Amino acid sequence: MTLPVAKTYKHYIGGKFPRSESGRAFQPSGNPDINVTRGSRKDLREAVLAARKGLASWSGATSYLRGQILYRIAEMLESRREAMQAELRLGGATAAEARKELDAAIALTVWYAGLSDKLQTLLGSQNEVQGPFFAFSTVEPTGVIGVVAPDGPALTGLLALVLPVLVGGNAVIAVPSASAPFAGLALGEVCASSDVPGGALNIVAGQRAELAPQLAAHRDVDGLFVAGKPDAELTAAGADNLKRTRFCTLPAKDWRDPKLLRALSWVEPFVEVKALWHPVAP
Repeated sequence: MTLPVAKTYKHYIGGKFPRSESGRAFQPSGNPDINVTRGSRKDLREAVLAARKGLASWSGATSYLRGQILYRIAEMLESRREAMQAELRLGGATAAEARKELDAAIALTVWYAGLSDKLQTLLGSQNEVQGPFFAFSTVEPTGVIGVVAPDGPALTGLLALVLPVLVGGNAVIAVPSASAPFAGLALGEVCASSDVPGGALNIVAGQRAELAPQLAAHRDVDGLFVAGKPDAELTAAGADNLKRTRFCTLPAKDWRDPKLLRALSWVEPFVEVKALWHPVAP
């Protein structure tokens, strides 16, 4: 007789898989027998510390290398196709829906992987200036960005917000869907075997109403990317510490169309353009 090994879904923080420091867990709707660790304020603080450390490695890598690592994520999603579809089905997707969503997630990841080493050319420039100087505009990451994913689709919705932030060289703290967190947390397992530096992407499961305000108020989080309508409380909490906050108000059906999720405009809010001046020898 084979003893079944029940899976406990854990956070992904700093390249590791910790349980919540509070010891809490929750059972997503429709899955009363599955325990998912429930993130707390302290878990988010640990994720911010990990993200700040991971930012140096991720932003310091060449854009080409970052693109290669993102492509590796697509490879791992493909190689784990059956397992990822099973995670999506746990969240309520039918077999056909799970297959279609995984295809969209892989296509989206490949597109952003290809964008990585083109970002400098698309957003940077050589500027015309008066005088004997060269002036260049270069693209740099904003820093540590909090991401709050839509409730569905579980995987594509998370990647749609995470990938534009990562491709800009930022470190990410992501809160996946609360009703179907399985595929989002399994993304951490994919990243752990995809050469993603520890701390570059952190995933903290839990309730949106509890975690999003903590991300907005944290003074060492530089930006917030939230799925849903603008929220006055989150905006005010972010404004108190000069945080750049953006809301994504796509209709539910559009989150499933990868063509609508691939745009440079999703990257621009979380990068900075820095001007460099260099004198020209007479």
